[in-house]
Amino acid sequence: MSTDELEQYGLVRMDDDEIRSFLASQGTGVLGFPTADAPYLLPMSYGFDGESRLYFTYLVGSESRKATLSERADVASVLVYKADTRFNWQSVLLSGTLEQVPESEWETVGDATDDAWRPDLFETATLSGGVTVYEFRIRERSGVKHIGLPPGLER
Repeated sequence: MSTDELEQYGLVRMDDDEIRSFLASQGTGVLGFPTADAPYLLPMSYGFDGESRLYFTYLVGSESRKATLSERADVASVLVYKADTRFNWQSVLLSGTLEQVPESEWETVGDATDDAWRPDLFETATLSGGVTVYEFRIRERSGVKHIGLPPGLER
């Protein structure tokens, strides 16, 4: 079924303000890269500038597949979702480009990354180096949500 067909069951498209608000209220998503075999998907935390950019902090080793794919990818996708119940969920799909942020510019993106959720192991691992910041520039965005019971099931 298409999104249009699902609207009769209570699915609602999110407008740009709702999408921005949702991205700002979350902090984790799934980053996807195209590959020859199948998409490469990674759960990632992010910072959001409130408009059109997400920032990802990578912990990278000497051979990092995500860093390699980030450098090669012409386009990437990010899926951010929250599912509280079967009848209360939101989902935003983004497509855009990734570019490494030079270390000399990390302070300029600090506001967007300061409040980003990170696993605790990041704090320990960053002491040993191997940190890179990537900027995801949003080119396309779409969002849908379902809040409440579908029509016909409401009391």
